[in-house]
Amino acid sequence: MQEMGTDDGRGGDHQSDVMETESIGSDRVSYSGPLSGPLNKRGGRRSARFNIPDSAGGGGGDEQYVEITLDVRDDSVAVHSVKPAAAGEEEDPDVTLLARTLEKRSGSIGSSVIRSASSRIRQVSQELKRLASLNKRPGQGRVDRSKSAAAHALKGLKFISKTDGTAGWPAVEKRFDELAVDGALARSLFGQCIGMKGSNEFAGELFDALTRRRHIIGDSITKEELREFWEQISDQSFDSRLQTFFDMVDKNADGRITEAEVKQIISLSASANKLSKIQEQAEEYARLIMEELDPNNLGYIEIYNLEMLLLQAPSQSTQIGTSNSRNLSQMLSQKLKPTEEPNPLRRWYQRSRYFVEDNWKRVWVMALWLAICAALFAWKFIQYRRRAVYHVMGYCVCVAKGGAETLKFNMALILLPVCRNTITWLRNKTKLGAALPFDDNLNFHKVIAVGITIGVGLHAISHLTCDFPRLLHASDAAYEPMKPFFGDTRPNNYWWFVKGTEGWTGITMVVLMAIAFTLATPWFRRGRVRLPKPLNRLTGFNAFWYSHHLFVIVYILLIIHGIFLYLSHRWYKKTTWMYLAIPMIIYGTERLIRTFRSSVRPVKILKVAVYPGNVLALHVSKPQGFKYRSGQYIFVNCADVSPFQWHPFSITSAPQDDYLSVHIRTLGDWTGQLKMVFSKVCQRPADGKSGLLRADYDGHASSPIPSLPRLLIDGPYGAPAQDYKKYEVVLLVGLGIGATPFISIVKDIVNNMKQLESEGLLDSEGDQDLESAVGGESRSTKRAAGSSHRPGGGTFRTRRAYFYWVTREQGSFEWFRGVMNEVAETDKKGLIELHTYCTSVYEEGDARSALIAMLQSLNHAKHGVDVVSGTRVRAHFARPNWRNVYKRIALNHRDQRIGVFYCGAPTLTKELRHLAQDFSRKTTTKFEFNKENF
Repeated sequence: MQEMGTDDGRGGDHQSDVMETESIGSDRVSYSGPLSGPLNKRGGRRSARFNIPDSAGGGGGDEQYVEITLDVRDDSVAVHSVKPAAAGEEEDPDVTLLARTLEKRSGSIGSSVIRSASSRIRQVSQELKRLASLNKRPGQGRVDRSKSAAAHALKGLKFISKTDGTAGWPAVEKRFDELAVDGALARSLFGQCIGMKGSNEFAGELFDALTRRRHIIGDSITKEELREFWEQISDQSFDSRLQTFFDMVDKNADGRITEAEVKQIISLSASANKLSKIQEQAEEYARLIMEELDPNNLGYIEIYNLEMLLLQAPSQSTQIGTSNSRNLSQMLSQKLKPTEEPNPLRRWYQRSRYFVEDNWKRVWVMALWLAICAALFAWKFIQYRRRAVYHVMGYCVCVAKGGAETLKFNMALILLPVCRNTITWLRNKTKLGAALPFDDNLNFHKVIAVGITIGVGLHAISHLTCDFPRLLHASDAAYEPMKPFFGDTRPNNYWWFVKGTEGWTGITMVVLMAIAFTLATPWFRRGRVRLPKPLNRLTGFNAFWYSHHLFVIVYILLIIHGIFLYLSHRWYKKTTWMYLAIPMIIYGTERLIRTFRSSVRPVKILKVAVYPGNVLALHVSKPQGFKYRSGQYIFVNCADVSPFQWHPFSITSAPQDDYLSVHIRTLGDWTGQLKMVFSKVCQRPADGKSGLLRADYDGHASSPIPSLPRLLIDGPYGAPAQDYKKYEVVLLVGLGIGATPFISIVKDIVNNMKQLESEGLLDSEGDQDLESAVGGESRSTKRAAGSSHRPGGGTFRTRRAYFYWVTREQGSFEWFRGVMNEVAETDKKGLIELHTYCTSVYEEGDARSALIAMLQSLNHAKHGVDVVSGTRVRAHFARPNWRNVYKRIALNHRDQRIGVFYCGAPTLTKELRHLAQDFSRKTTTKFEFNKENF
């Protein structure tokens, strides 16, 4: 037995540094209590020997000794190890000397410290007695409650989550008063009352376990009984939680758990976490647990077996190396939030500077656009201010013509952001991407639409409510200069203006634009507005797509409207066609190229698969000469659904693959019909292949191939994710189906790294060099920088990737099971960190997911397959702590530029962008955030 106390450097004060030793007599009294107490404000390891009499209880037998080592850190005590001392073993001389020292000091101040420590150690006596008695059991492994194991265990088996139960008993009592009937709370409402939301079945089993222990009969409890229940389930003691969990499984309360009971609790836990596949295989997993915990085939396991599994289960949290533990501790202690500047002017300047730094591309483009619009408006306003019509129509005609000029400019400009081939060419072949935000093309398209709306409003309202009424009421003398424009006879009513070409074309355009703009809003386009039949057809993507093509008519009417102007008769003053000519030619050419390219490059369907979560996977042949980059997307057309509609989908295959693949999630009417069409040609998969439905065609099948829908593709088109190769380190975050572009990137990185290694451009220990090169450039990076050019992909610089995929359903992992397994098997250097998260599973430490975590550890250790994801990549529970993700990357890659790429629902965009900005400003690591339009 050795002393491991800490020395704080102060001489003469040893009262806190000595070991505390206490003998326990022959009384076998059980104590319960938390494994914590204020033994010492500093850390250390304390050892003591306890005299444990044998089970016979007689005093004549040889005394048995157990050596217990405690970990003491701040205000916590954890059992490090418990092992028997040999019978008749002589007392350690150090212990004897220590005991004498303690006796001499019994009257000193140290005696109070010793008594306090001793009282705390008594609280764990029950645990010590039980652990000592286990030494007599055959085949039992030693339970090592090391500091890390104890810390992990104390986080586990929480029956009350952070958000539901931390309010304490007053909140529970309040809910009891609301839910109770005649002073009694029903079993069905127990989960809601204690804050265990969404797990009524699990809460019911917990209710049964607590009532069994207290011999309560019936399906209801009083407030006093609920208070007892609450004290037990909110107890911070790991032993108390373990006993409660054991009681849930041990339904007959005989102290033993059979395989049937294990199967039942597995099914219960899987149901609470919405893990249908685990629920289906509960019998197989129960057998696995019994094999591991019951090696002697006794047919049951006891509580210490369950505890052993809990203490030895590795943490779900990402393991971080200890080499940088001091730096990590410093970073973890920082909130990395900008300090609030007390001076409001400086605070405004700081925020403005940060905003410009993050958005300077958008700022200068928007400033230029606004300046052009303002200049056009002012030019036309001044021009008409100097004409004779001003004296009749006043400033109204100036405003109307100024608005019309901005309208013509914006109607021309709005076509350019949707010229995808042109943008892709500019992105890939020129350096304009350094100054132009090509990724914001659709956002800029929407901003211009707002400008068009303002222009239409200024033009139409000024004409209809201001200058036309002034013209109708003008005197004959005032009307005289207007005769060349409106005829010798002065108009006498509004109908004169409406029936003219200028009138009906203008009104028709306004109506069509209003329809298209309304159905393009997110409420209608995403089907958020619920309308009764048959008006429900006005919502959804189909309504948006068809209504948007009304702009073909709008542009024709706009040209006609621009020719028949009231106040301009000379052709060179009718400038509408001049604004529209070039953009319309570019856009028209793009549509012709799309039609021509998709028709002359037909694709053959190689595989169709329908996966859980309403996802359709299509593998098609790669057209001749089709080249693309990972992260790009294509448009897909299926004539059996709609001969006109084209929909964009990210490419999930790598450029080196001999096929092209996309994964399509059913989110709307078109995708729903597409899935239905292809499901008709699929069958149940065989031979262990993935998918709910599947059809594989290799061209050599002996059986007749069913009639397949015709599929056309167009592309590829540029996307933000394709720029990942500019970064040595990338963070890829996919939410749900948003993982699709990153699957292609992950495969591409693996393929490129293989090629670099085969060419000798990458050190065999390149990953270690990169990890150790904190604050500098690794050897592998130096050797490969500027020399690794991939076909069609430019310079490949990426040396490390962190891929985080967060999904809600367990079945989602089946979408890319093959890719995840391939990366896990081939990436021997660990260049790609794969992190999958299933948000339907309760966070690590929750009692509802504790058994799933144990099962996950066992199955992965034995078979190398994760029970949640079904892949070789272990899935994490709940949602990631994104701040810790950024912290770890910033620690590992100091003074480097990290490319952050996100694809998914907009709910996470703000948080990831904000964290990227925080860490870029507060650390030496610079994070550049890129969002995929989703």
